[in-house]
Amino acid sequence: MQEIANIRIDERLIHGQVAISWTHTVGANRIVIVDDEIVKDELQKPLLKMACPAGVKLSILSVPTAINNLVSQKYDNDRIFLVVKRPQVLVSLWEGGFRFNAVNVGNMSGKENAVQIKKAVCVTPEDIAAFRTLHANGVRLTAQMVPNDEELKLMELIKG
Repeated sequence: MQEIANIRIDERLIHGQVAISWTHTVGANRIVIVDDEIVKDELQKPLLKMACPAGVKLSILSVPTAINNLVSQKYDNDRIFLVVKRPQVLVSLWEGGFRFNAVNVGNMSGKENAVQIKKAVCVTPEDIAAFRTLHANGVRLTAQMVPNDEELKLMELIKG
């Protein structure tokens, strides 16, 4: 049976912190990236594969494929580290029937209409609405850049 080791929002997807610190800390043997744009990007996909740690499987999926694969438990015996760029993707996964308990927010860079709530975490009104939807469904939301950083409650940062 597949197990979700961690779900993380990080615009950089796979990079040093994800590839080394997080994957090792959560004991994942498969990274699943869910992003409708990356799945079609023939330049980015090979770079992500190169950044993936040795011995760790990588799946780069569209939202519909991710829903199908995760809900049907396709990744039998895998500990999955799921990575997305924005919280709206997680709302789409939830609405598609994929259930999860917790989300870790890493890097969300500044965009137009974004407000910085923590170092390296900037949220737009659309992001806040998505976080509120996840929170209302009982998903625990934390902000933590690296595993040894203090885990902060994201909704308290948004309210602040």
